[in-house]
Amino acid sequence: MALKTMNAKNAAALDKELMSEGAFSLDQLMELCGLSICQAVYRVHPPSKGKKVLVACGPGNNGKRSVSIIYRSKILSIKGGDGLVATRHLYHHGYQPTVYYPKKTSHELYQRLSTQLKNLDIPFTDDFESSLKTTNYIVDAIFGFSFSGEVRDPFRSVIAALETTDIPVLAVDAPSSWNIEDGPPKSGPGVNYNPEALISLSAAKPLVKYFEGRHFIGGRFLPPSVAKKYDLDIPDFQGDEQVVETAPTGRKATSEKVLKMAERQG
Repeated sequence: MALKTMNAKNAAALDKELMSEGAFSLDQLMELCGLSICQAVYRVHPPSKGKKVLVACGPGNNGKRSVSIIYRSKILSIKGGDGLVATRHLYHHGYQPTVYYPKKTSHELYQRLSTQLKNLDIPFTDDFESSLKTTNYIVDAIFGFSFSGEVRDPFRSVIAALETTDIPVLAVDAPSSWNIEDGPPKSGPGVNYNPEALISLSAAKPLVKYFEGRHFIGGRFLPPSVAKKYDLDIPDFQGDEQVVETAPTGRKATSEKVLKMAERQG
């Protein structure tokens, strides 16, 4: 069965519907998505492989519209919030996370999330490249699926570092710098960036066809009626899992990769 995808317009409409007719709060959705990110990390890089995780979080609010209108969109970069929540869950799952969060927002929700991490003595860093030298794994929660245009500082050097590092990376919803439809940029930071793993929240985005690593769908909260409206398949979540791994779909996906994934799943 082909993997169904959701474009940026429908993804934004879905988030809006979940927080209106669906009666979800922003906090709830961020909490569920952050837990999914943590579980995906645990699947690809359990603490036994190295406990130190560097979580790169994007800007919290780069627009003026109310957060009750938009969720993981260009107006409010919820991806950074998902990263902050995931950091807290990673700590409670036995990791030793560090947060790179250079573009902080004054929004009360993000301040609370940051305070929760500080209360756990989770360190924040302003030097991403130096922190790479002491970490075992990276979570890319910088830009969301609505990203377009040019990557600006301070994230240009961060994405350039992600391109060249040998440390494995899990990207959230989209490898940062990628276009939701067209995948990696044609030039500039991110042109050669294809991380080890990707977690798509709620549904895969069209860019997944360019992705070559392990792919997960996370977010175990979609009502069947909403999934039907947007022509999405609810993943076959097992037990208490919040993520499901899909077969490789990228341009270099091979039968060997499919076989390896089947072997991992037993």
